[in-house]
Amino acid sequence: MISTTIKLDTINDVKDFVNTVSKYDFDVDLVSGRYAVDAKSIMGIFSLDLSKPIKMDIYSEDCTPFLEAVKNFIIPTEKSN
Repeated sequence: MISTTIKLDTINDVKDFVNTVSKYDFDVDLVSGRYAVDAKSIMGIFSLDLSKPIKMDIYSEDCTPFLEAVKNFIIPTEKSN
């Protein structure tokens, strides 16, 4: 499993994100607080608090093409020295 953090700011962001995730066979969950929803469910995503960053759990070891496809939603993490 690979985890990263994303931000979905607009309705179109959610629509574009769901359309992209739905093209892949592996499971992707979005976690906000104690709630986890299927990232392929537009209704599930709208049940989350979209004003905050959302943790994305990807259940695939070979997800480089997927990460590239959703890179515009990923929040860059700061690297400490």
